[in-house]
Amino acid sequence: MDKVGLQLHTVVAPAAAVLWPYIPAHLRKMLCSPRAAELATAAASGGLAVFGILWFRDWLRRRRELRQFKADLTKQMSFDDLDGKTASSGSMFGGQSMLVNPGGGLTEDAEELVREQLARNIAFLGEEGVARCRRSFVIVVGLGGVGSHAAHMLLRSGIEHMRLIDFDQVTLSSLNRHAVARRSDVGTFKTIAMQKHFRDIVPHARVEAIVELFSKDSAARLLDGNPDYVLDCIDNIATKVDLLEYCHKNKIPVISSMGSGAKADASRIQIADISDTYEDPLARATRKTLRLRGIDQGITVVYSTERPGNVKLLPLMETQVDEANDYAPLPHFRSRILPVLGTLPALFGNAMASYVITELGGYQTDPLPFKTKRKVTDKMYGEFINRQRDKNIPIKITAHDVAFIVEETWGGKSALSSVASDRLFITRWNPRKPMELGNLLCMTRAEADKHEKLAPEEFEAVYGKEFVDKVNQKFEIEQRYRKWRIEP
Repeated sequence: MDKVGLQLHTVVAPAAAVLWPYIPAHLRKMLCSPRAAELATAAASGGLAVFGILWFRDWLRRRRELRQFKADLTKQMSFDDLDGKTASSGSMFGGQSMLVNPGGGLTEDAEELVREQLARNIAFLGEEGVARCRRSFVIVVGLGGVGSHAAHMLLRSGIEHMRLIDFDQVTLSSLNRHAVARRSDVGTFKTIAMQKHFRDIVPHARVEAIVELFSKDSAARLLDGNPDYVLDCIDNIATKVDLLEYCHKNKIPVISSMGSGAKADASRIQIADISDTYEDPLARATRKTLRLRGIDQGITVVYSTERPGNVKLLPLMETQVDEANDYAPLPHFRSRILPVLGTLPALFGNAMASYVITELGGYQTDPLPFKTKRKVTDKMYGEFINRQRDKNIPIKITAHDVAFIVEETWGGKSALSSVASDRLFITRWNPRKPMELGNLLCMTRAEADKHEKLAPEEFEAVYGKEFVDKVNQKFEIEQRYRKWRIEP
């Protein structure tokens, strides 16, 4: 191949070099002229310029469309029916006409089906407990992995009026953790997808689907109707705090999910007051921000004590770094992706649903704010024995008994101040009785030092009758629980 052929090879296209030997001699002569090479170079440069202009114009168009889409969602897009009411599956979807009497209420046959569907809950919560759940109105804000599972189990547990709020759509990547979404739901709004699936589970339930981004300005409207409980399943810190602040100040019962992303240990999930959380970065940020707004406690949360491991936010590609905000779902939202093991959000959501159902159904629970490690209770046992050693009193407890007392009887908190800490002490309630189950309680060190100086006759004067009754009631419950214990 001659020099002109090589020049054409580098300028025009790689195919020219392949075809060159097959071009007739007279055409090759024409192409070998300097003028032909100049024309080829100009043509190639012009083609590249046109391609660059078209690509840049398309990139600008896509960027404008993305920003417009986010702006539309930020303006609180929602699906409304003709009356301006939020779409509700209770009146929109088929099957209800056969379930509801003309005057309202379920038909006798439909009620029988519902009672059979809730038979296990009735056995657990009782008739009145389930009836209270069925009359309740619950709002779930955020329908990702946590919120979808929470709403799903609330419906199955008898909540017949729910409002679901979320602005986002089902994606393929969310199918690893969403409660009910299928591939056919990809691209549809999460609230609408859940409403559609819920009608197949409880056809008569009133499920309001609101496609909207929660904000401080929309709080009064989105949370109206006197809800019996609100579930906060939002993962954006600013929006989360706005919701919690509104519920707290307006005395709306609320439970909030902290961080389930980048977690894997199911045994570390706890339910506690926001003031008692630790090891959870989202809980820490939420707690600090709430404190700036004058809220220190009084908000129940589900969180994990699992320490963050080697799982990190996924990095952006080089082409995304300069315009990172364009890759966030909405302005001021996180643009990088946090890895999520789908089972953990499901457990968080089910923990929230279980807590709400028992609260609404009147079934008393006493969640542990954190699980006390065995080495901690062993240390408490040793300190207790040392404090009592010189009193020549029979010791009728073991380290296993101390673990049982701390967690099951007193819920990891001080009996007196309800302080949750791994630095609690065990002390005898009645100093005239032996060191045994039914006479031991948790206190802080300062509380224990003061208590041990009191005589039983002084308890009511110092603590009040209400506290004394509480302690005796706890001991009665402990006595009932003891028969279920399996000694090591």
